[in-house]
Amino acid sequence: MSLVPVENVEHIGRYPPLPPDPPFEEPPPVVITPCDPWPPPYFLEDGLRKVTPYHYTYNTYCKQRWRDREILDIFAAEFRDRPTEYYEKAIIEGRVVLNGKPVPSTKTLVRNGDIISHTLHRHEPPVTARPIGIVHEDDDLIVIDKPAGMPVHPAGRYNFNSIVEVIRADRGINFNPLPCNRLDRLTSGIMFIGKHRQAAEDMSAQIRGRSVKKEYITRVVGEFPDGEVVCEKPILQISPKLGLNAVRANGKEARTVFKKLAYYPPNDGGTEEGQLKEGEEHHPWKRLRGYSIVRCFPITGRTHQLRVHLQFLGHPISNDPIYANQRVFGPSLGRGSTDAENDEDIMTRLSRMGKEEIADAVAYHDEMVDAYNKRKAEKMTGETCNICDTPLYSDPGIHELGIYLHARRYHCADGKWDYETGLPDWALPPPDTEGPTQATEESDPLAVDLKKLGLEDPEDQQEQNLVTNGLTSDVKVAAGAGA
Repeated sequence: MSLVPVENVEHIGRYPPLPPDPPFEEPPPVVITPCDPWPPPYFLEDGLRKVTPYHYTYNTYCKQRWRDREILDIFAAEFRDRPTEYYEKAIIEGRVVLNGKPVPSTKTLVRNGDIISHTLHRHEPPVTARPIGIVHEDDDLIVIDKPAGMPVHPAGRYNFNSIVEVIRADRGINFNPLPCNRLDRLTSGIMFIGKHRQAAEDMSAQIRGRSVKKEYITRVVGEFPDGEVVCEKPILQISPKLGLNAVRANGKEARTVFKKLAYYPPNDGGTEEGQLKEGEEHHPWKRLRGYSIVRCFPITGRTHQLRVHLQFLGHPISNDPIYANQRVFGPSLGRGSTDAENDEDIMTRLSRMGKEEIADAVAYHDEMVDAYNKRKAEKMTGETCNICDTPLYSDPGIHELGIYLHARRYHCADGKWDYETGLPDWALPPPDTEGPTQATEESDPLAVDLKKLGLEDPEDQQEQNLVTNGLTSDVKVAAGAGA
């Protein structure tokens, strides 16, 4: 290496001086939550866990799909909690700020890296007052029985009324519950909560690695077919804002195995199965007399997979406010539908549920539903908060706190662990009726070897043809409309 002389060595060994005026602007301050009450302001009333309204600030980085869009357009399109007029007023009055500064106009464009802050008087919906059940606990994990109607993480209108925050409130502000799997808000059953990061990562990796088998219990409209029923229709997200998914040819691959556990005919004076009463000619779903308790094995894990597949098969979950809603999907309840032609109309009708209308799920016509619950449901009351003018909702009815879908069992394929719950109350036989009161033994045909059905996880094995894999005659494959 050659050495060369330098004329000025005064600054060698230290940093050169900064220019007098830095060429960059200091990052803007992020608005700090003005109120984060502890302990959470819970109170119990009429079988519900409620939260006293409080002020809160949401701080959100610009998502990719928000880039270069007007700020009011983002709020109007992405958030269902408030009407567009509310968000417009919040922007003008400075309750919505961009990078810590007032927004000049509702047409201001949001750029990559921007931070949107929204301060509001937060009104959380009530959830069930039922405590979170503990199935198993050790130094690493808590296995819980999640109550129906409670979201896992704070999201949307829910914050303190979430699994994570209820557990934190119970065990102390420094306890950090780490969910390893997720159930829909309306679904109950087995969930894994990590006590520390490594335990959560290890269990999450097992679930992602498809080494964990799952079994759900549900209650559906009508008499479900006998034998193993396989549905492998792809599922597409239609509206993230409304939480709507559907069977579509361009969706993600999804597979579920179903098997009927019990069927309970209607108690209506002996009406024959499949016969319509006078005035019911325009309601084909009423041919689905009574209800069935069905065991479900999801092989893939798409959002709303069981709910969408059961709707497609013509046996939606009895009290599903979305997929068993005749006011949204019409008299056929979306059976066998793969057509996107009516998606806009479906989304429009669904957006009205809980605002102008009460969600009319077919469960309202179940003889097991008390007349009081048919009238009582969460909807806008027409009143507003005297602090923030937020439209107020009535309390939800009992039938709105969850749906008939329960994650009954999770077990390791290697036999290292196995956690399960009993059957939920809605899956037990009606009074004075015989039927199963617990899940069947492992010898039950539903505990099938998926290799025999050619239904191994598609991410682990090449696609196989069901017919050429020796399917027995009692296995039904949902391959077409109305299957």
